[in-house]
Amino acid sequence: MNRQLLKKITGNQLFIPLLALILLALINLIADPSFFKVTLGTNNAGNPVLSGSPITILDYGSELAILAIGMTLVTAASGGQDISVGATIAIAGSVMLRVLCGTNTRPDTIQAPIIVAFLVACLVGMLCGAFNGALVSIFKIQPMIATLIMFTAGRSIAAWINNNELPIVPDPKFQYFGGFIPGIPIPTTVFIVILCVIVMSLVLKFTNLGLYTQAVGINEKSSRLNGINPTFIKFITFVILGLCVAVAALIKVSRIATINYSVIAKDIEMDAILAVALGGNSLSGGKFNMWASILGAYVIQFLTTTLYKFNVQSDALAAYKAVVVIILVVFSAPKVREYIGQFTKKLSSGKAVKGEAK
Repeated sequence: MNRQLLKKITGNQLFIPLLALILLALINLIADPSFFKVTLGTNNAGNPVLSGSPITILDYGSELAILAIGMTLVTAASGGQDISVGATIAIAGSVMLRVLCGTNTRPDTIQAPIIVAFLVACLVGMLCGAFNGALVSIFKIQPMIATLIMFTAGRSIAAWINNNELPIVPDPKFQYFGGFIPGIPIPTTVFIVILCVIVMSLVLKFTNLGLYTQAVGINEKSSRLNGINPTFIKFITFVILGLCVAVAALIKVSRIATINYSVIAKDIEMDAILAVALGGNSLSGGKFNMWASILGAYVIQFLTTTLYKFNVQSDALAAYKAVVVIILVVFSAPKVREYIGQFTKKLSSGKAVKGEAK
């Protein structure tokens, strides 16, 4: 019975991200219990805001969680990853600023409603996703190679959109999306993530997108024989990721009301891929668990916040994350899983023999 329970627990896809979350929590609890302290204070505008490491994790993990939703679908359907999401965030963010500021980089008032700018950014993000999706689904180019084009050119395109200038949005309401709404102490990004999760949950529940995505990722030829169009499924997952990118761009640009083309969302594509892997999803496509990917995104932000707490330099973060990737890859290897299974079986058998001897 104990063996079956252990197998059920360790076999659950949420086991690895939950274990990582618990380990990080224990490390911080031992090293500095104040890590979990949350205080209610006021910001520069005099509005109540919650602060503390847990709030930081929820706040700054939001963009990654949103990207993990789209990246999970792309990975499941295509068996590859989109490495251009950071550059596409720069493009969508630049377009948003262009609509809001017009040709004047320092306008006195915004030139268009924020909702209009956001919808235009969504359209641009989806077009970028459609471009990548067409290369992968129609021209059969490997996803990482196909998205390398946008990864290489994206930030230059973003700078070109605003003539290499840095527009500043004058309306303080624009910063609500990446900060706090007056009177609400919880970061707005938390509500945006919840809304995105609800929408995606409804899509997966009331459509066949999840089922078809997994079918295409597991066996493209068999799915075609069963009446599924693999080309369209792969294409639409990239478009959905483009929409997720636009939402992440809104948050990123809203935080500072401007943009830095070379720095914004730098290396976030690697974190998004790592979130999918940490969630136990196969990077070669097929079956996926959206909740595990979202949890994986917050675990990564938990790790980043912890490293900053221990005064680790920002340029060294990639090295620590690389260690996490190595561990994940090793534990995901079939040979290692087989060895762990055999070891658990022997351990359980040994306990059973001792029990009978008594």
